[in-house]
Amino acid sequence: MTDLVAILRDRLDAAFAAVAGERVDAAVRRSDRADFQADGALALAKPLRRNPREIAADVVAKADLDDLCERVEIAGPGFINLTVAADALSRLTAEVAGDARLGVPPAGSPETVVLDYSQPNIAKEMHVGHLRSTIIGDAEARTLEWLGHRVVRQNHVGDWGTNFGMLIEHLVDLGEGAGAHELSVGDLDGFYKAARAKFEASEQFKERSRRRVVLLQGGDEETLRLWHVLVDESTRYFQYVYDKLDVTMTPDDLAGESMYNPDLPDVVAELDRVGLLQDSDGARCVFPQGMVNREGEPMPLIVVKRDGGWGYDTTDLAAIRHRVRDLGATRILYVIDWGQRFHFDLVFQAAREAGWLAPPVRAEFVGFGVVLGTDGKRLRTRAGDSIKLADLLDEAVARAAAAVAEKNPSLDDETKQRVARAVGIGALKYADLSNDRVKDYVFDWDRMLSFDGNTAPYLQYAHARIRSIFRRGGYDGDQLDRLGTAPIRISEPAEKQLAIQLLGLAGVVERSADEVAFHRLCGYLYGVATGFTRFYEQCPVLKAGDEETRVSRLRLCDLTARVLERGLGLLGIHAPDRM
Repeated sequence: MTDLVAILRDRLDAAFAAVAGERVDAAVRRSDRADFQADGALALAKPLRRNPREIAADVVAKADLDDLCERVEIAGPGFINLTVAADALSRLTAEVAGDARLGVPPAGSPETVVLDYSQPNIAKEMHVGHLRSTIIGDAEARTLEWLGHRVVRQNHVGDWGTNFGMLIEHLVDLGEGAGAHELSVGDLDGFYKAARAKFEASEQFKERSRRRVVLLQGGDEETLRLWHVLVDESTRYFQYVYDKLDVTMTPDDLAGESMYNPDLPDVVAELDRVGLLQDSDGARCVFPQGMVNREGEPMPLIVVKRDGGWGYDTTDLAAIRHRVRDLGATRILYVIDWGQRFHFDLVFQAAREAGWLAPPVRAEFVGFGVVLGTDGKRLRTRAGDSIKLADLLDEAVARAAAAVAEKNPSLDDETKQRVARAVGIGALKYADLSNDRVKDYVFDWDRMLSFDGNTAPYLQYAHARIRSIFRRGGYDGDQLDRLGTAPIRISEPAEKQLAIQLLGLAGVVERSADEVAFHRLCGYLYGVATGFTRFYEQCPVLKAGDEETRVSRLRLCDLTARVLERGLGLLGIHAPDRM
């Protein structure tokens, strides 16, 4: 183990347990008075009826810290201040530098994680409202896979329902070829709005649409063929947007509402068999235990509508059953905006009562806030429409290209384009992920594309600056590999602070994935970049006074670059070597 916080916590936890006679959290954290501080003694004062300073003294006496800390002190009412020894830092940092996984172990008990995210609607434009689900879900998928879990991506697109009657009829009116072309060039909004306008204006078109829905649900061959035209062209356009955004979603991950249609009769029958279905005002419903509205009335999931049809409630229940039984999920994550929280609370509770969500299987709602404009309102165009996601991505790259050209006009055109895409898309992703996902955040071009502060361009520039050190020193890949056997010496304060930061990667990656909280990983990486900046300003590298120090600092630089590249990669962000 090379995670310094975890090592300290494990050893202090054992000492606290020896003093308290039971498991106790040592509460280890970074400190501005020492390297770390453990606060666990304060919580034990009342149950043990002892002075917390005395408890802390007993803990220190029993703790195995001699090989880690050069100084352990008791401060204030019972804090334990820990100063890590330079030789311990040198040893642990060298271990991480020599490890291809940078000290992050694979998961001890790998799981099958089904990840439901993005969720656009067929024949509707992907807009800024899809940004957060797609970015958060992609970061989670990348991180879980790197930790060794089996990740099954599920893009639960809206590809079924009454709207498809009007969409198919509009396709027929346009002519299949013309309609398919309109969808293929990305004018999904125009197609949908035109169909909706005809539906509202013409009773004849409305009646045709209703008849078409019946044909679709009845499995009419020609209607299904036309439906596939809508689905296929929309899917191609979605993939065009996903490729622009550089996310790992593919057409193979498509899991639309329609795929569950064959399962719905069995789902209804099973719910009835276990006694969960109740008749209610002509419909058949499940009333999950403990789920009530503001008036205290039981809230239903409508499994069978009055007309005998099925809706979202039934499809979502079928999806859970499929994900557990057929995909083998032990963890199911739904990355969806907060507005749907109560609906999924109902679905999860019903699935528990049906026996589909039984330990160790669990479902988690991963909610997120809204993207706001600088005016504090939901981000939209000046006309009040939702911003097309593809347009937003193009603007990000264009703005980044201008910033990169100003920062480094000597780059050749091909490199400029590649770096502009990395910086622009990276800035969008990082601006989202660096905020606590449960909160709204303000979309501000100037801030997110800044090369200063907690931004992707700042981190990318730090990585590029490190790589430039090796270019200036004439170090190629083989020479870097040979440096890998040299010792790392930690002696200067800036070296020490950077090393401590680098040794925290494992804990923050695991916690970010467990909580789907990537602002933690972003904050960590920002700490690495700022720590490197201090180190670079205070500790000469290529001009170090002696060969051993120079090689040691080069290895520390290389480790920093690898940590930045890996961390940004987990977020779905590229780390260019030149900027």
